[in-house]
Amino acid sequence: MEFKSLESLAMHLGGLESAITEQLHGSLEKCAARVEKTAKAEIGTYQAGIGDFPAWAALASSTEAAKDKAGYPENSPLLATGEMRDSIQRKVYGDEAIIFSSDDKMVYHEFGTPKMPARPVMGPAVLRSKEYIERQLGQAVIRGLVGRMPRNFNR
Repeated sequence: MEFKSLESLAMHLGGLESAITEQLHGSLEKCAARVEKTAKAEIGTYQAGIGDFPAWAALASSTEAAKDKAGYPENSPLLATGEMRDSIQRKVYGDEAIIFSSDDKMVYHEFGTPKMPARPVMGPAVLRSKEYIERQLGQAVIRGLVGRMPRNFNR
């Protein structure tokens, strides 16, 4: 970019904050949607550990027997009726995204209890989406700064 005067540079710099904020908000929506989708996809399938989050322990045989008797799918941890999976939602407020579950049982699964091992969903979903989040937010800042993605930008 070329500026013919300090005034034109100052005008450009003055508009950057709102341009970057606008771009970040749109990208934050995309990031929150990705984490929500990833978290929902984790339910019903044994998950490998990631970062500080442990791999999911196998369900107890008594739990599998109770699920079978109730007609729920076997070898599908945290999935019975699908209500808990479907309770995962996202909300974006300004520059913050919240991915949450309205099902109170999710807390017990996320952190475990004295009688039940942790089968974390939310934290791992964020880590599994990390590269996507970094790319989206980085591109949003560039679009906010220059108004578009440069042609030769390595995505």
